[in-house]
Amino acid sequence: MSVRTEVYLVRHGHAVWTLDEMRPLSAQGHRDAHAVADCLGGLGPQAIYSSPYSRARQTIEPLATRLSLPIHEVWDLRERQLSSGAVANFHEAVQATWGDFGFAHPGGETNREAQRRSAAVCRELVTREAGRRLVVSTHGSLLALLLNAFDAKVSFEFWTRISVPDVYVLAMGSRDDEFTIRRIWQPAVQASYRN
Repeated sequence: MSVRTEVYLVRHGHAVWTLDEMRPLSAQGHRDAHAVADCLGGLGPQAIYSSPYSRARQTIEPLATRLSLPIHEVWDLRERQLSSGAVANFHEAVQATWGDFGFAHPGGETNREAQRRSAAVCRELVTREAGRRLVVSTHGSLLALLLNAFDAKVSFEFWTRISVPDVYVLAMGSRDDEFTIRRIWQPAVQASYRN
């Protein structure tokens, strides 16, 4: 029988917008982080991993504090770099990368490259943490690309529907074809933490 491992994939809360990838959560984002802790705290996560970017780490700090668990930063959980500079239309720029996984904007990373590194991290964590529940805090594009590695139906349209924050559970068996994907974040919970 296959060992089941549950990976709770968290998309970070609302952040203050800057071109700097280390941008922090906004005041709303900090409220979001407590809502994420409420969502996941009772589900029994046993390990927490995060992108090294501040907004991802800050999103799961209240959960880590509540559960007395360390946060393990993993460089390859960082967001996919869309471009080395600002783009004229963010939505269209992201859509172009979903149309061709080998395409990259100047100075950017392809979807294929970002997907390979995120899927490799996920597989490594599932091997290391087999049979456990773990939280992985990351970013919208990387979360969608990771899920697409397991289910090709996860598309650009899926990416457009990921909320800030959001939580999906990827339940995995011992093989890549033994998985389920389920959203567990409830927008009503998120709405209750908005001004």
